[in-house]
Amino acid sequence: MRPQTRSLGRGIRRSASKEAGSRTDKDGLRGSSNGLRGSALVRSQVANIQRARLLAAAARIADEQGYSEATVARVCERAKVSRRTFYELFADREACLAAVFDSELARVREVVVEAGLADLAWRERVRGALWAILCMFDREPTLARLCVVQSAWGGQSVLGLRNGALAELAAVIDEGRSEGRRGADCSPLTAEGLVGAAVSIVQARLLSGEHSRLRALQGELMSMIVLPYLGPGVARQERTRPAPAPAPESVPGGEARVGEGLGAGADPLQGITMRVTYRTALVLEVIGLHPGSSNRAVADLAGMSDQGQTSKLLARLEQYGLLANKRLGLSRGEPNAWHLTPAGEMFANTISLGVENGGRA
Repeated sequence: MRPQTRSLGRGIRRSASKEAGSRTDKDGLRGSSNGLRGSALVRSQVANIQRARLLAAAARIADEQGYSEATVARVCERAKVSRRTFYELFADREACLAAVFDSELARVREVVVEAGLADLAWRERVRGALWAILCMFDREPTLARLCVVQSAWGGQSVLGLRNGALAELAAVIDEGRSEGRRGADCSPLTAEGLVGAAVSIVQARLLSGEHSRLRALQGELMSMIVLPYLGPGVARQERTRPAPAPAPESVPGGEARVGEGLGAGADPLQGITMRVTYRTALVLEVIGLHPGSSNRAVADLAGMSDQGQTSKLLARLEQYGLLANKRLGLSRGEPNAWHLTPAGEMFANTISLGVENGGRA
């Protein structure tokens, strides 16, 4: 796994503690004279939004239609991002889907780490981690299906991430061999088998549509895990132990929409079906800073050289519900007065280009 990604076992183990320049670009912008703080940084921020949209689209398609159906063409069409941009951000389809899976695994790791289990005894650590993961899967069944079901159909990169995560869990379970004489008779293969069995059980429930009752498996799964290490008496105790109360956010309330609460699947511009470009983001932020601006004022503040392109872009943004024209009169010659709608404000806040008042750096 990538070195910067935290291990699933970290929260369970006791020992764990492009361009800048003055020339006019393809969007009709006049380089560094357009009043931005660092063109390269701005483009990077827009690229991050486009990447998030691609990941969200890939996650949706993989969950709804299956891993094999998440093709580059379908992902780009759903994300409203060009194929050229896709290949600027990802080497290929597999790299995109691997990024989706890696992001979701990172979220599962965070939940385990936040459970604060590192200082507990082995049995309590395993119980607490299992409960945290099952509750998260109940709360976010899309994430659960991506991690448990669809990842099994992945290519080499995705399977490598999946196998690495399962190995991390097996390493934690294998610590049960130090819990006493019975556990000492077990081998590392015991832990691998227990993890495989638990994943198969969860996968079967997800495939049958019983995603909202995964945490009901807590007692049986814990009983199965501790049996070879601590014996049938402790296994019976775990089977009949009352389950903890779920955290408030874990209370069933229906399946969350894909893109809500997901890491890779979180589209920061959910519901906006237009392509995100540097020019689009710049115009929206300029209007946010200067509400009531006319077409000409927007072009000047954004450093756009083509008035016709400016007018077309403003009309398109109005069509998508990101802008509203609030001019006072209806006379033909009166200039437009552009304001952000709530959706436009969300867009501008998400991108946060860093345009200064007056369009000056």
